[in-house]
Amino acid sequence: MSVSQELERFGHHLILGISGTTLSDDDKRALNELKPVGVIFFGKNFLDGTPYEFWVESFKQLNDQIRQYAERQLMFVTLDHEGGRVIRTPLPITRFPYAFLWRSHSREVAKATAVELKSLGINLSWAPVADIFSHPDNPVIGPRAFGSTPESAAQGARDYYLGLQESGIVGCAKHFPGHGDTSKDSHIELPILNLTLEDLRIRELIPFQTLIKAQIPLIMTAHILFPKIDPHVPATLSKAILKKILREELGFEGVVVSDDLDMKAVSDMFTNSGTIAQAFDAGCDLFIVSRNINSSSLERTYKIAKDFVDSLNKGSLDESVVDAAKDKIEKLLAVTPQYSVQTLDKNTLEEHAKLAIACSF
Repeated sequence: MSVSQELERFGHHLILGISGTTLSDDDKRALNELKPVGVIFFGKNFLDGTPYEFWVESFKQLNDQIRQYAERQLMFVTLDHEGGRVIRTPLPITRFPYAFLWRSHSREVAKATAVELKSLGINLSWAPVADIFSHPDNPVIGPRAFGSTPESAAQGARDYYLGLQESGIVGCAKHFPGHGDTSKDSHIELPILNLTLEDLRIRELIPFQTLIKAQIPLIMTAHILFPKIDPHVPATLSKAILKKILREELGFEGVVVSDDLDMKAVSDMFTNSGTIAQAFDAGCDLFIVSRNINSSSLERTYKIAKDFVDSLNKGSLDESVVDAAKDKIEKLLAVTPQYSVQTLDKNTLEEHAKLAIACSF
């Protein structure tokens, strides 16, 4: 197998960030050599401050080029799009408030959101948040959660997921096994939560259980250390958390996706040889490398990809583990709709704006 073919194997497990509103030479090279199974967009990928028709056409061209260079007809085209401060798109895409405010309208908001995401070619939303607003000083979750109790968080997240699903958007529950009780931001440092498994069972795991019963196809890991459950590694790298709790105890059979590997909580770990193999062995199937937090450089992306190849060649990563992960991803991709980018009519956007206002009270 050639080096390029070996790197492409990692692409089957990669959601990659794009550097801007057009493809740079680095973007083109990565898309062509790694052939990622998906991309993730951020605000930097939209021509903000320009007329709606103009930025949509620019974004359409970017989407078309991505598929051309990746040589993939089927891709996960993804966005973090929750409401509140987690909105990447320019106006007139609707500014819904935080989930905590509109949880009684969750299904309705999800359906409106799905219409708008589909118009941008997005087929996978990194939502709903299944965390609980249980720590008043949480700097990263807070009102992004649907509730301050397990029951309210579970109900809101479930309704939101079902609204997305009914409208043709793939949803993802995050951040397993729960990020709501932290006082630190995993984008900046590694949070530590001294919760026992029993603590998780009576609180954090309840929304995830609810979403698994609703057959959510993706669950995202949390870059958090739970020393009373696994004192050695964060959840993204922990067999005790991903295999024993998520797979065996909760019975999740879908795709496990890492939170962004560029986040400071784990970014240094993933420069170490063998870390990607450890993540696969722990139970991760799919990995996000956003190129949005530390650097737009591809150096880290290629380092992780080469570590994947080296681990396979040395036998420290078992082929069967990779094949099983790829099989889960391909099954999901096969039933994921592919949308073309287009503008929405004014009446639809006005109705959504009214809903956003109604949700703010």
